[in-house]
Amino acid sequence: MPLLTEDAKGVYIIAVTPFTDDGAVDWNGVDRMVDFYEEKGVTGLTILGLLGEAPKLTSEESRSIAKRVIDRVAGRLPVVVGVTAPGLAPMRELAESVMDMGASGVMVAPPWTTKTDDQAYAFYASVGDALGKTPWVLQDYPLTTNVTIAPKVIERIVRDVPTCVMLKHEDWPGLSKIGALRASSDKGEVRRISILCGNGGLFLPEEMARGADGAMTGFCYPEMMVGVVENYAKGDVQRAHDIFDAYLPLARYEQQQGIGLASRKYVLAKRGVISSAALRKPGGALSNADIADVERLLARQTKRLQEIGA
Repeated sequence: MPLLTEDAKGVYIIAVTPFTDDGAVDWNGVDRMVDFYEEKGVTGLTILGLLGEAPKLTSEESRSIAKRVIDRVAGRLPVVVGVTAPGLAPMRELAESVMDMGASGVMVAPPWTTKTDDQAYAFYASVGDALGKTPWVLQDYPLTTNVTIAPKVIERIVRDVPTCVMLKHEDWPGLSKIGALRASSDKGEVRRISILCGNGGLFLPEEMARGADGAMTGFCYPEMMVGVVENYAKGDVQRAHDIFDAYLPLARYEQQQGIGLASRKYVLAKRGVISSAALRKPGGALSNADIADVERLLARQTKRLQEIGA
């Protein structure tokens, strides 16, 4: 499988991890999930992320899931694997393991103890040293990590660590960060790297307008992100926004802390992608009222998609 590069673009879906009702990994569900994402036109897969419930997996489960996914795509799509860990040694161990399996690259979030610009730079410089030649994604997700990384720090990392090939941008608000990074690369001040955006795609059209190359996030309808990115690439900005608008109410609902992932898994189960909507404990669950909300949103979404012919 080709390695991840600075030229990556499109939609790298953040995959869920399917579990059975009793919390075991649903291996057949992993296969169906991979097939579903490929059928919907995603460019690549990102597994073992925060919303893939990676912290709830054993190290052996993490490696086994990575192998199952990589084997299932059989080189047709690139696979990025989250390897964030409390220390560099387990991070390097998992990264080496999945790269040997055929992964295209890995993703790393900063530790919550990172407080200053120099600490952020030092951490990612050490990541570059630890991972050797493995290409990696800098995950910038302050809402979850509580670590804010300024554009100038990202630029410094990009200059000094050539294996950093992508920024997973999830700052909020963060459109100006994309603009600042693109301005620097346009001027030749720093190497241009891929920027794929998160936050469930809530700001994807605006992020594309600021210079993002696509999305690296999850949503129970990946075809929304595929449609937005493809139409922006063709220059049909109006169509991109029409597609986005049709899905926005459900995407907004899915971004709630606590039940957002439960909502995503509920819809994926309803679509037949996974057998169970269960999260591995500890995890949130939808109430009857929550389910009624989701069903109402789905009905309105269906109607709107029919109106715009999508």
